[in-house]
Amino acid sequence: MGRASQRKGRAGELELAQLLQGYGYDVQPGQAVSYGATPDLVGLSGVHIECKRNERLNVPEAMAQAVRDADRFRDGAPAVFHRRNRSGWLVTMQICDWMEMYQKAQKIDT
Repeated sequence: MGRASQRKGRAGELELAQLLQGYGYDVQPGQAVSYGATPDLVGLSGVHIECKRNERLNVPEAMAQAVRDADRFRDGAPAVFHRRNRSGWLVTMQICDWMEMYQKAQKIDT
């Protein structure tokens, strides 16, 4: 991975952390250029965040990385937070994890 790509990735992590903090969550970025030694972001309880900032994201590959890292760090359901230039953030999850979160939220509402 080149330096420009690393800088863009780190900027994406910092941007996403700030966005989630704006929602009231104490989300903090991991170490800069850790090469997978630490999660991209920590602090969103029950969710392993894989942060991606690129124009042509290979979603299956990114999700496979999120699944591997969520298993390794044991920090929650794997989720890929991603965005392209001049676009908003999106979240991709496995349907089983999303349904579990949704069903828990439904129980809280009732």
